[in-house]
Amino acid sequence: MNDKYHDPNHPLMFVELPYQVYFRIDDFAVDSRFSTHAHKWGQLNYCVTGVMELNIAGTRYLSPPQYGIWIPPNTPHDAHIRQKVIYHSAYIDAALCAGMPSHPCALVLSPLLKALLADFAERGVMTASAPADKRLAQVLIDQLELAPCTRSYLPGSEDPILAVLLDALQQDLGSNRSLAEWAQRLHVTERTLARRCLRDLGMSFSEWRQRQRFLAALPLLEQGQTVQNVAFDLGYGTSSAFIAMFRRQSGSTPDQLRRGLLKFSQAD
Repeated sequence: MNDKYHDPNHPLMFVELPYQVYFRIDDFAVDSRFSTHAHKWGQLNYCVTGVMELNIAGTRYLSPPQYGIWIPPNTPHDAHIRQKVIYHSAYIDAALCAGMPSHPCALVLSPLLKALLADFAERGVMTASAPADKRLAQVLIDQLELAPCTRSYLPGSEDPILAVLLDALQQDLGSNRSLAEWAQRLHVTERTLARRCLRDLGMSFSEWRQRQRFLAALPLLEQGQTVQNVAFDLGYGTSSAFIAMFRRQSGSTPDQLRRGLLKFSQAD
């Protein structure tokens, strides 16, 4: 287990932030964990590669590359990183959080928002203290206020029918049963099942399954498995169909992911 709480420059060691916007750029090894804590400032968590799993106020959130997780000030949370990640985070003074969501959520990050985070990371800027960086930090805050907010990248449900469905999908990632076939197995109509997915998950059955498969693909690709094998294991008839899904979910191809991981490994 890897825990970096001992780092004196880690924001968790601060009583107050040194500047109103503080950036953290880091990488974490497999099975890194952070125990439950809270802080006075708001926090945006973003993984350039890999996925971070967070438990925020009793709810599980996943942070894949195209999403960020927003944690409001004074909100208890912990984190578990099951695979290597390249991690960016913005710590934002509570005084600047008035326009942010008042509850934890997954934020859809715009290209501009990701470009701003990448710019600070590439220049190694942690504190937005220079006038130009202060202006960029304000643009970042404006973009966060505009970012669409969802409950979770891969939400669960306490609905007894949906809970059975989601558990079955987790157990058989390669299953290609249609919504109609699942409805028949669960003794409900297809329309009822589709409506419950939208109500409880906030998305369609097919979108939930694509997200599930995307998350399942990440560790397999990191282990060096071929794109074709991963595609077949996850129920895709062709590599091209899998690559198209992967690009929709992440904005990049599996090969681009591999190059990012290789860069990570060389820098480690």
